[in-house]
Amino acid sequence: MKKYICFALTGLIALSACGQPKPLEQEIGKGKNLENRKLLIRTPKVPSELKTGAEQTEKYLPLLKGKRVGMVVNPTSVIGTQTSVDSLLKRGIKIQKIFGPEHGFRGNASAGVTVNDDVDTKTGIKAISLYGKHSTPTAEDLADIDIMVFDIQDVGVRFYTYINTLQHVMEACAVNNKPLLILDRPNPNGYLIDGPILDPKFKSGIGVQPIPIAHGLTVGEYAQMLNGEGWLKDKVKCKITIIKNANYNHDMAYTLPVKPSPNLNTQQAILLYPSTCLFEGTYLNHGRGTMFPFTIVGAPYLKGKFDFSFTPKSIKGMSETPLFQDQLCYGLDLRNYDTAELVKSKQVNISWLIELYKASPRKEDFFNTKLSKEMGTIERLVGVADFRQQVIDGKSEAEIRASWEPGLSAYKTMRKKYLLYN
Repeated sequence: MKKYICFALTGLIALSACGQPKPLEQEIGKGKNLENRKLLIRTPKVPSELKTGAEQTEKYLPLLKGKRVGMVVNPTSVIGTQTSVDSLLKRGIKIQKIFGPEHGFRGNASAGVTVNDDVDTKTGIKAISLYGKHSTPTAEDLADIDIMVFDIQDVGVRFYTYINTLQHVMEACAVNNKPLLILDRPNPNGYLIDGPILDPKFKSGIGVQPIPIAHGLTVGEYAQMLNGEGWLKDKVKCKITIIKNANYNHDMAYTLPVKPSPNLNTQQAILLYPSTCLFEGTYLNHGRGTMFPFTIVGAPYLKGKFDFSFTPKSIKGMSETPLFQDQLCYGLDLRNYDTAELVKSKQVNISWLIELYKASPRKEDFFNTKLSKEMGTIERLVGVADFRQQVIDGKSEAEIRASWEPGLSAYKTMRKKYLLYN
């Protein structure tokens, strides 16, 4: 792949939507009745020596002074305890427009729900949705902007859509000759590089480029890969400047100070997400409709197979119509699973999905997307055609993993060219 040299800047930054950020929610209590459990609000500790790109304002304010700035942000875009929009406005930066990804720039829209353009009531700044009428900023959107800034927290997984927003922004900036400043943030799953490489035939809104399920990159590194591999539309190149994270490496544990989306509301969910999001392609509820998405999974028809139970409810802003709504589901409780095991294995866990398929008395329905509009397609999530049949045929985890080669190893080699961190 061709190596793309970004403008030399070191550091970290984070931009954000207006308003005070909300800390991640952690659950406490015991028992099976999840509706009655309490939430403990806490601010996770971040190593003092680690700084995100957004926090290193001294490294990028000179690039923004006197410019009309467009900011691609959401609630994860924070500088300390303040949103980066508010923080930069107080520093005299002229923010012309805000661009929001999936869930909106305030993060209050459910997964997959269209977000409309709006005007921020607090600042009066126009907010353009990149998850509504169009996913790419138009020439009109960028006409009165001198420089774009991308500052959104990613979680290191192919089907998490913020990296698709990054690509669309890069393409628009390249075509309209606008520079892009990327305020990099740590990848909480940065240690993990695993899964099959996406087959182009399964390209979709949850998978665009030929990368594995867990890509092991920060947003800044992924931007370099998009440029260097010629993956932008018509092979255009975007003029990017990256403010690196300070004192960061990919094996460093990083607890997000703000939930990155409504259903990734705990650190446990974020760390399990590369594995448990695969359940979106099955006839199982994976915690949507509870306060514990991506950490519990089950279905009514598994009664008698598992003791743990939960009941999905309609929750506005998270899951209004969850699979098996108001039905008692039985399955796995992974809220206390030791995620250090994932770090140790450096693998996406597919054994949970295999276990639940084997336990299911309705195997013919397990991957049947016709049963519910809440289900995704397993091929689009995993990225290849043979995974479904491998599970049905009872292939071992080792056999399934073997089929991901040599693509996965080739990606790991290619990835090294774009790394900004060890």
